[in-house]
Amino acid sequence: MTTATSYSREPVKVLLLENVSTTAVDNFRAEGFHVEVRKGSLPEAELTRALADVQVLGIRSKTQVTPTLLAQAPRLMTVGCFCIGTNQVALAEANRHGVPVFNAPFSNTRSVAELVIAEIVALSRQLGDRSSELHRGVWKKIATGCHEVRGRTLGIVGYGHIGTQVSILAESMGLRVIYYDIVTKMPLGNARSCSTLAELLGQSDFVTLHVPETAQTRNMIGPEQLAVMKPGACLLNASRGTVVQINALANALRTAHLAGAAVDVYPEEPESSAADGFKTELQGLPNVILTPHVGGSTEEAQSAIGTEVSTSLIKFVTQGATTGAVNFPAVELPPARGTHRLLNIHRNVPGVLKDINKAVSDLNANIHAQMLSTDPDIGCLVMDLDQDVSSDVNAAISRLSTSIKTRILY
Repeated sequence: MTTATSYSREPVKVLLLENVSTTAVDNFRAEGFHVEVRKGSLPEAELTRALADVQVLGIRSKTQVTPTLLAQAPRLMTVGCFCIGTNQVALAEANRHGVPVFNAPFSNTRSVAELVIAEIVALSRQLGDRSSELHRGVWKKIATGCHEVRGRTLGIVGYGHIGTQVSILAESMGLRVIYYDIVTKMPLGNARSCSTLAELLGQSDFVTLHVPETAQTRNMIGPEQLAVMKPGACLLNASRGTVVQINALANALRTAHLAGAAVDVYPEEPESSAADGFKTELQGLPNVILTPHVGGSTEEAQSAIGTEVSTSLIKFVTQGATTGAVNFPAVELPPARGTHRLLNIHRNVPGVLKDINKAVSDLNANIHAQMLSTDPDIGCLVMDLDQDVSSDVNAAISRLSTSIKTRILY
């Protein structure tokens, strides 16, 4: 049986963790939602307690939304990841609990791309080393090993939203751009695709990684791949910390097979944004730029992410729209005047539609519009009904054993 999950008659409570942008806070409050903001992430037990009366959870990359937590948060309607990645959420379990998860696949692409371009120039000119030397009072003016980036080759692994932005910026600076992606992508400008990762690694003066964290990308750059790279090349990773084997990269730098690296993400990162004592094998190596996961950390990006994700969450809560959810069937109906809208999330099993239609038919309910979308596990149904029967239809469908969550939106 479905749990009591109709929130249309009470204020929606939102919990935002990890310094989510104030643009999101403003958007939620403009809708009349009650918003609680906390600066950091919360451990599972504490977060479970905090979610007792929360309908919308907003997080960034540190908070872990586990299967255990989802099972103990029956009032949770949706989760917003105010970042690109969603691997911190148990997506399949959220799907089974009727909780769509939204992210921001576009809003920080420019910020990450600009950082990558800046690092390519900095590595090519060894600017990190020259800066740290001068801070120590050492004047070391040299040209050996320093180059213009014009005419050199940039290899982009992962030609998605960020990879294509990097491609455009790099080509405008005179770099030759090649890329590799497991999905066929249309090249922009003069960029050229490579048929294999090894082909790209062997041709590139700079290799930049822009792939998600998956089983296929975990440790995808190890000793074998680094050995294929051109002697004197540089590696940049602003994607996920598990993509590169750090010890192998450190060895390639110590032996001078690679001339430099820029790393923004790590296999294990501190929970706090102001933690001390961070350690990595890459520390102290020459021409290595280390940054604390700041690829998308610009005011512009965070503001845009706040707007993008909060808008998706509000549209789901108020209209039942799941467009853009990473773990849910896509439904979106335009708002309809003079009706009540019902959202039903159910297990996708044989006979479920017959039971739903019978419940509607038995109450002589007139359906003005409806949309159903399914995946292998669940179905998501939005119906606009006559106002005088909406409560009865909601109650009848809620009682079905296949229903996961059912509520009247307006």
